[in-house]
Amino acid sequence: QVQLVESGGGLVQAGGSLRLSCAASERTFSSYAMGWFRQAPGQKREFVAAISWSGGTTYYADSVKDRFTFSKDNAKNTVYLQMNSLKPEDTAVYYCAARTRPIAVRDASAYNYWGQGTLVTVSS
Repeated sequence: QVQLVESGGGLVQAGGSLRLSCAASERTFSSYAMGWFRQAPGQKREFVAAISWSGGTTYYADSVKDRFTFSKDNAKNTVYLQMNSLKPEDTAVYYCAARTRPIAVRDASAYNYWGQGTLVTVSS
C-alpha cells in the first residue's frame, strides 16, 4: 500500500506562487507515473498534470499550461508541482495520485493511490 502525503497548500494572492509537494512511502515510487488533480467547491475532480516514471514526459491541462511545472525526484520519493501566476480559478483541493505503471496518463481512473489533498486558495 502506497501512502501519499501532500504539503505546500495555503492562501496566496492572485499572481503569486506556491509549490506543492507529495511524498510517497515506498521506494517502488521510482517506477510509478504520478498525477496531480484538483477539485473546486461544487465541481468535479479534474486533471491538472501528469508525469512519467522518469520525469521525462509531462502532460498539463490547458488551463495550467505554461504556469505550472511538474517534477519528480526519485531519490527523495517526492514529486513537486510548482504553481506560478496563480489565478482565483486555481482555488481547489489538490490531490496527488500514483499509478503503478510507468506511463503518464490524464485519466483519474488509471491511478491506484491517492493522497488526502491540500487546499490552495487564491484571493483576487
